Amino acid sequence: MTALRIGIIAGEASGDILGADLIRAIKSRYPDAEFEGVGGPLMIEQGCRSLCNMDRLSVMGVVEPLKRLPELLRLRRMLKRYLLRWQPAIVIGIDSPDFTLNIERFLRKRNVKTLHYVSPSVWAWRQGRVKGIAKAVDHMLTLFPFEERFYQDHGVPVTCVGHPLADQISLDDHRSAARLELDIDGGHPVLAILPGSRAGEVAQLIKPFLETAQWLRRAQPNIEFLIPAANAERKIQILQAIGSFSQDLPVRVLSGKSRTVMAAADVVLMASGTTSLEALLLQRPMVVAYRFGKWSFKLLSRLVKTPFFSLPNLLAQRALVPEVLQDEVRAEVMGPLLLEQLNDANHRDSLITEFQGIHRQLALGASDRAADVVLACAGVCNVHDG
Repeated sequence: MTALRIGIIAGEASGDILGADLIRAIKSRYPDAEFEGVGGPLMIEQGCRSLCNMDRLSVMGVVEPLKRLPELLRLRRMLKRYLLRWQPAIVIGIDSPDFTLNIERFLRKRNVKTLHYVSPSVWAWRQGRVKGIAKAVDHMLTLFPFEERFYQDHGVPVTCVGHPLADQISLDDHRSAARLELDIDGGHPVLAILPGSRAGEVAQLIKPFLETAQWLRRAQPNIEFLIPAANAERKIQILQAIGSFSQDLPVRVLSGKSRTVMAAADVVLMASGTTSLEALLLQRPMVVAYRFGKWSFKLLSRLVKTPFFSLPNLLAQRALVPEVLQDEVRAEVMGPLLLEQLNDANHRDSLITEFQGIHRQLALGASDRAADVVLACAGVCNVHDG
C-alpha cells in the first residue's frame, strides 16, 4: 500500500510551529504519512523533508521582497515541478500567502488538492484577493472566528480551527514559575522586549526598543530587561545592537524561551505578529509596534482598511492594547505607554479578564480539527472515524 503523501510549505517561524503540530496530529492517524516541501526545525523534527532552507522564504514588507525576487521565483518553480512530479494527495500552504498561494493555484489547476492554513489579511486590505484565493484552494483553514465569517460571505469553503497556542497554554497564571526558571527577583518589575523573528523586523525595531528601555530605566531604576532571541542569527544581531548602544543598559539576551520570558514579564514591548497572541494567552499587558521600510509603508498605508493591526485588538474588535505605528515607534511614545501598563493595577485586572474570554473562544483543539479537514480534503479515511 502506498504511503499517504502530503506536500506542506511554511515560510516562517510561526508557520513552522503550526506545521509541526499539524504533522503530529496527522501522524497520530497515519503514522507512515510522508511530508515534503519547506519547513523549519520543528517540522523537520516531526519528519518533514524540507527541500530548501525555510529562512530563504522569510521576507517582509512590499519593497523588500523585490530585492530577493529572482531567488524566490526560482524556489517557487522548483517546488511546483517537484510537487507535481511527487503527486501528493494534498498540498498545504501555511501562511506566507505571496509565496504559497501561487503554488497552490498552479497545482490545483493540475488536479492536485490544495488547502491553505492561516488566512491572509484579505479582510483588512485588498479584499478583491479573495477571488484569487477561491481559485487557488479547495479549503481554507482560519485561526480566528472573524476570518471564517469573511470566507463564508464570499463562498469559499472554510473551517475555523482555533489557534494551537490557545490549546497549549492554560488559563493559569504562569508568572511565578517563569520567574523561578529565569532566576528573577520577585520584587523587580520586568519588561520583555521582542523585536521580531526576522532580520528585517529586528533591524527596524531594536534601536527604538532599546531607547525605550533606557527611558523606562530612568523612570523606574529597578526595572529588568529580557530579550529572547528567535535563533542564533537574531541573537548575534541583537547583541551587536546592544554593543553599539551609547547608554549602559543591563539587558539579558536569551536563546529562545520567548514564552517563558513573556510569562515572567510584567509588561511586554513587541513587534506585531503571532507573539502578541501568545502574550494575550499568557495574560500579559503589552505595547505592540509595527514599522515598515519607508516605501513599503507608503504603499500599504493606502490599502489597509482595518483600524487595528495587533491580534488582541483585531480579536476584540476594539483597542484593548496600545498600538504604535511607523514614526510613532520611539521612546517618547512607547515609554509612557509601557509605564502606564506597568503601574495601573485596575487596568491590568480588567485586561486579564478580557484576555481570558478571548482565550476560551480560541481553544478549539486546532491541530486535530485541522488534521480532520486535511484528511477529508485529501479523500482518505480518517482512522479515528473507523
